[in-house]
Amino acid sequence: RFARSKRGLRLKTVDSCFQDLKDSRYHKEGTILKPIPTLFSQAEKWYLKLQTDISELENRLQEENEKLKTRLKTIETQVVKIVFLFLPLKLNTTQDISELEETVAALKCQFEKTLNDSTASQKSLEENLVTTKHDLLKVQDQLSMAEKELEKKFQQTAAYRNMKEILTRKNDQMKELRKRLSKYEPED
Repeated sequence: RFARSKRGLRLKTVDSCFQDLKDSRYHKEGTILKPIPTLFSQAEKWYLKLQTDISELENRLQEENEKLKTRLKTIETQVVKIVFLFLPLKLNTTQDISELEETVAALKCQFEKTLNDSTASQKSLEENLVTTKHDLLKVQDQLSMAEKELEKKFQQTAAYRNMKEILTRKNDQMKELRKRLSKYEPED
């Protein structure tokens, strides 16, 4: 009984480790994706052009996936070590062997489920990345059009036309003065 209760306790510990891994993974995904819509809305509000390197986001996603795969392999090896460390070295009955097989099968199922969850998370992140890329291109196009429209409106204002006219006159006067000055002073 004591050995069975210890095994049950160890299985609960292993379940807890897997749950912690899942929770930390979902938390990281959320923190990565939350600030992006805010960034786009602020950029649009201030008529800013966003220039991002999407490859950095892809590299980060790839690194996160690699870390997850490594973490899963590490946990799997730790689980196997824990199971074999704490189980009695000599199994006396076929009941103990069948319990051990059930435990290994349960751990394998949990591992496969966690791996499937991480694959689904990766697909979700990739889809979000594609959506973000499209949103970024839309926002950049909108910002470019807004800048052109703003520039066009500014050029149509009376103050701009007057300033342009004054500058043109002053430039013509400068050219005329240089011409006159060159008659009296030789060039160096």
